[in-house]
Amino acid sequence: MKFNIITFGCKVNQYESNMMKETLLHHNFCYEENISNSDIIIVNTCTVTNTADKKCLKTIKSIRNKYNDKILVVCGCSAQNKQELYKNLNIDILLGNKDKSKIALIISNYLKDKKKYIKFYNNRDLEFENMIINNFNHVRAYIKIEDGCDNFCSYCIIPYVRGSVRCKDYDVILKEANCLAANNHCEIVLTGIHTGRYNFNNLDLSDLLNDLCKIKKLKRIRISSIEITELNDKFMETLKYNPKICNHLHIPLQSGSDIVLKKMNRKYDLKYFEEKIKKIRSIRPNISITTDIIVGHPFETEDEFINTLNFVKKIRFSKVHVFPYSIRENTASAKMPQVDEVTKKRRVKELINLSKKLEEEYYNKFKGKKLDVLVEECNNDISMGHTSNYLYVTTQKKLEIGKIYEYELH
Repeated sequence: MKFNIITFGCKVNQYESNMMKETLLHHNFCYEENISNSDIIIVNTCTVTNTADKKCLKTIKSIRNKYNDKILVVCGCSAQNKQELYKNLNIDILLGNKDKSKIALIISNYLKDKKKYIKFYNNRDLEFENMIINNFNHVRAYIKIEDGCDNFCSYCIIPYVRGSVRCKDYDVILKEANCLAANNHCEIVLTGIHTGRYNFNNLDLSDLLNDLCKIKKLKRIRISSIEITELNDKFMETLKYNPKICNHLHIPLQSGSDIVLKKMNRKYDLKYFEEKIKKIRSIRPNISITTDIIVGHPFETEDEFINTLNFVKKIRFSKVHVFPYSIRENTASAKMPQVDEVTKKRRVKELINLSKKLEEEYYNKFKGKKLDVLVEECNNDISMGHTSNYLYVTTQKKLEIGKIYEYELH
């Protein structure tokens, strides 16, 4: 039978969808690009914001209305978060965030008895569901090394839908990385819900990075995201002595106000954040440091927002991913006084404009310099890809996808 997968959300979801695809192919299902020609449609959902929930629900309702004869499978964070709502959507197979690795067996059983299947695990203390892939649908391959979060930031629902921190078997990761490298993925991206918390049998992220750097065919290792509190001295040493680690770190700030950070239940203040950034830049002066910031969180006054703008300028991020605060039911922030939507939109626009300016300034630093570019796409003799420090480059040359070339930025 033919299947299609629709994926919403983060790199973890993309990895898990890739794993489900590979698992189904291994069990003699066929992947179909065109949804209308598929027998089975799988939707892997996201719940990080209200907008994410709405997009998932709209897509699922549309699929069910348009393709009532197809088998509809829904899984992921939004399904886990809004179980009762999803139970009423005429979904054939409904899962939360567990048992995705069993997707082939679950679908095969459904094809035999045609009975609706609904399964959720609502306890936070779960074992890591080991998944391994041999290939990836992008040039830069992802490896999920960790799941869950124990931070309980006041605005975030993810600890409730992903459970507590648990980590992938160390040797399984190395096996997976070797396999991906052998299949011509010269860059891997380590990802998780809280990647920096990786620890398996007292082997941490730094140990893992050191061993991954020994894989000859791997040219780059990128960390999808890491918290400022996880950048300890051991990590700094690892960053210093391993040039295969990409010259780019994504470190969420969330606010440039100590008052708001405290209300968010973040685990650092601005002084701590700034000192860590200075230490990173003393090791890698030209590193790209990108960040996430939530605008319009409760208690973010106009003065606190201005503090955020000033702190962003002070740190000189190379890009800011800006998110308007979204109320998540059953979180602490949902019970706080809210910032009005008009103010939120204005602040989002201001911060995005600042981010664009900082992006341009960072890019201009490298004009006329030669950087290594991993070619990820080639269309009409135009090649596109990213540098180690995550600058997006296009060149009027037809280059081989998956290879790294030296390129002078213009």
